[in-house]
Amino acid sequence: MARPTLASLTRTIVACNRCPRLRRHCEAVARAKVARFRDQTYWGKPVPGFGDSAARLLVVGLAPGAQGANRTGRLFTGDSSGDWLYEALHRFGFASQPTSVARDDGLLLSDCFISAAGRCAPPGNRPTPAELDRCRPYLTTELGLLGRLRMVVTLGGMAHQTYLKAAGWWDRLPPSERPPFGHGRQTPLADGTLLLSSYHPSRQNTNTGRLTRPMWHAIFREARRQLDAVS
Repeated sequence: MARPTLASLTRTIVACNRCPRLRRHCEAVARAKVARFRDQTYWGKPVPGFGDSAARLLVVGLAPGAQGANRTGRLFTGDSSGDWLYEALHRFGFASQPTSVARDDGLLLSDCFISAAGRCAPPGNRPTPAELDRCRPYLTTELGLLGRLRMVVTLGGMAHQTYLKAAGWWDRLPPSERPPFGHGRQTPLADGTLLLSSYHPSRQNTNTGRLTRPMWHAIFREARRQLDAVS
């Protein structure tokens, strides 16, 4: 069997039908649309990772947004979470522009790759544990293909746990030694990767002040500092 590439993995993810509930939901959202996007053609399929194949920084989110990535076909594109993410990535030199509105908007990532625990928009923004388990091999494959990774930023507790499982740390470490989630918490891993966790830039966190711009910028300022120190 040929070794997978990021391009072949993208094709596999887009064609995935492992989770019928999620596929039905994504397709239903794409058919119904919302009024402000009525004239657009929704993606309505699983969403692959996006970014620089030589990236040293990996950002792991939870899952596509129903009216964001499920509409545009690119992670963190077309919704408020993406507004926060790409503004910060641009500010600290990881993205060519501060906004991400469509797959063909010219955005390029530098030294950064964006992935997710789940690749389909889930009802209520909550994939089930079984759905995350079925999707996790895609992240594991990405980790194997991104051979220069030095730092991983996990956005939210579910993404944090999924990364630990995908990378093998969940099984390798006893429960007491598994890196806990906490905003701004850093954990050096035995393979030389630095794990940095953050609250997810969802409206639930940003509108309530649980996650502020200074808190958010501090995450990517630290990522920039750490990577510059080893370049």
